[in-house]
Amino acid sequence: MKFGISTFVTDEGISPVDLGRALEERGFDALFLAEHTHIPASRESPYPGGGELPRIYYRTLDPFVALSAIAPVTENLLLATGIALVVERDPITTAKEVASLDLISGGRAVFGVGAGWNREEMRNHGTDPRTRGRLMDERIRAMREIWTQEKAEFHGEFVDFDPIYAWPKPVQRPHPPIYIGGESERSIARVAEFGDGWLPRGGTENLGDLISRVRDEAGKRVPVTLFGAEDDAAKLTGYAEAGVDHALLMLPTRPRDETLRKLDELAALTRDVG
Repeated sequence: MKFGISTFVTDEGISPVDLGRALEERGFDALFLAEHTHIPASRESPYPGGGELPRIYYRTLDPFVALSAIAPVTENLLLATGIALVVERDPITTAKEVASLDLISGGRAVFGVGAGWNREEMRNHGTDPRTRGRLMDERIRAMREIWTQEKAEFHGEFVDFDPIYAWPKPVQRPHPPIYIGGESERSIARVAEFGDGWLPRGGTENLGDLISRVRDEAGKRVPVTLFGAEDDAAKLTGYAEAGVDHALLMLPTRPRDETLRKLDELAALTRDVG
């Protein structure tokens, strides 16, 4: 099992460049960045973790900008969104951002996607929460057309454009891997339909059974990357036994020196488990 980091990069924590360098120096092989364009001041949607919404949600940097800053100061680190909120993103623009990141990183981009939970945030982007799943599916399919076709065209319920030229094309063929976030029935079906990997969350019940089900429905050994894996040796060993390929340890958002100390602790843990 390989080890990476999932985190929120904000204007109050370690810089993206320092973080990327520190991860590669300590042997981590992936960085998955969370995304929120904003948080509505009047919020009805309950925070999934319970209690007050943590400050980091209000202050995230754009993940593609942050990952692009990290790309030239690293060589092997996978640069991923975890997750990109596709229901809040224009598919033509997002396709260009993903392809551009893949190009400047030499083929290290991973597109982790999800439908999100904050309904007010979605509405501010013109998205009806009731149809966000169908919207996400169409936008991903449209992006795949843009990445793989010289003249891309798409006509759907939510996404509709006549033939277009759009470059750059991704370095990875046919496109950067799409990792599907979530544990719902529809999320599992998406993995089989167009996912290149599954991105469940730490704490998911019956993880081993779900991994077997995902792979059975997809008809192949789908790579599984666990988002927010607990930093506990016994838990990490259990994840590996359940079939997890990649464990993403959750890194708190802190200033540089405090972050580096925490990364030292997490790196030591992975060496003990590995």
